[in-house]
Amino acid sequence: MEIRQVADRLNDLCNTIPALIRQEDATAFAQRPAPSKWSKKEILGHLIDSATNNHRRFVSAVIENEPVIAYDGDQWVAAQQYQQLDLEQLLQFWESYNRHLAAIIVHIPATALQRPCKVNAHTSLTIHFLITDYLVHLEHHLRQLVAY
Repeated sequence: MEIRQVADRLNDLCNTIPALIRQEDATAFAQRPAPSKWSKKEILGHLIDSATNNHRRFVSAVIENEPVIAYDGDQWVAAQQYQQLDLEQLLQFWESYNRHLAAIIVHIPATALQRPCKVNAHTSLTIHFLITDYLVHLEHHLRQLVAY
C-alpha cells in the first residue's frame, strides 16, 4: 500500500469513527468482557498508545539510521488508567493524533521509508512496513469498538 493511501485512510477513519463511538453507550463502552480483557475504552487508549509509539518510530526514522522503539501494550494501558479517563477526551485525542500521523507520514522521505526500526530485541522492520501495519492494527481494533 502506498503511504498516501494510508494517510487518506487515516483521515477517512477520523471522519467516521468518532461519530460512531459517540453513539455507543458510555457505560457499556467501559465494561470489561472479562477481568483480564480490555474494555472498549481501554482498547481506544491502546490505540492512542500505538499512535504514540509509532509516531516516535516514524519521526525517528527520518533522523536516525536504526531507531529502537519498543513498548508493552498491556503495561501502557495499565499505567495510564484509561478506565478512569473521560471517553470524549480520549476520543478527541485519538482523532487529533491520527490526523497528525496522516500529515507526518506523507512527508517522510522515500529513503527513510526503507530504514529499519527495532521493535524488540530481535526484530527490525522497515518504516514503510510499520506505517502500513499501523493501519492494519488500527482497523483491527476499531472493528472491536464499532461496526463501520
